[in-house]
Amino acid sequence: MTASRLAIEVSDLRVAYGTKEVLHGISFDVKENEIFAIIGPAQSGKTSLLRCLNRTIDQVAEASVTGTVKIDGLDVRRVKDVFALRRKVGMVAPLPVGLPLTIFDNVAFAPRCAGMKARGELEAIVERCLRQAALWDEVKDRLGSLGTALSGGQQQRLTIARALSHDPEILCLDEFSIAIDPVTTMRIEDVLKELQSRVTIILVTNLVQQARRLADRTMFLWNGDIVEVGSTDVVFSDNPADRRTYGYVNGIFG
Repeated sequence: MTASRLAIEVSDLRVAYGTKEVLHGISFDVKENEIFAIIGPAQSGKTSLLRCLNRTIDQVAEASVTGTVKIDGLDVRRVKDVFALRRKVGMVAPLPVGLPLTIFDNVAFAPRCAGMKARGELEAIVERCLRQAALWDEVKDRLGSLGTALSGGQQQRLTIARALSHDPEILCLDEFSIAIDPVTTMRIEDVLKELQSRVTIILVTNLVQQARRLADRTMFLWNGDIVEVGSTDVVFSDNPADRRTYGYVNGIFG
């Protein structure tokens, strides 16, 4: 894959909750249209990092952030329209969060909030996003049913469809497969590979082999510090830049 333009630039990022610092001045970049995986044990700061990208960290009262996060060259801390930022940087949570609405209205929610009213336009967006999330064929005949009545794997794909409905440039997934079966996980992985040509994907996963299957580059985050970031082939090789990486990806610790 050739991708030279930087979609994300992080420099000296520090995050603390009260007096406890969870990210210790990390710096890295993400290229446009790459799948960038972040691996590491629990409590390494992975989710906190994702929250800094679209400023959902702002919703945590005790959180403090220093350093710089740039999206397409713009410092996100200086962005005045945070809702526009969050449309640009979509987020999918570890557990599916279905709105208590129909399948159709779940996907149409964001476009409607943006002012779209034409039924035909909404129908086109709903179908496109459900197709992109590999869910259309399963739900096309029951779009009026509650989204929360779907299976766990279907709800997770509905969450992805909803995230895609506002055409994000960057899609962040935080351990999307934590509560779904392996078959559905593989289906969503296929979806992500197809989406890569249109969006930049940040994938936080505790399943190291998932990172190995999907990612162009992988970052190993441990206790709030970057141990290693580089080509996934190198990170998962017998000779990564740091021997701790070898130990983690091979299950020796973590």
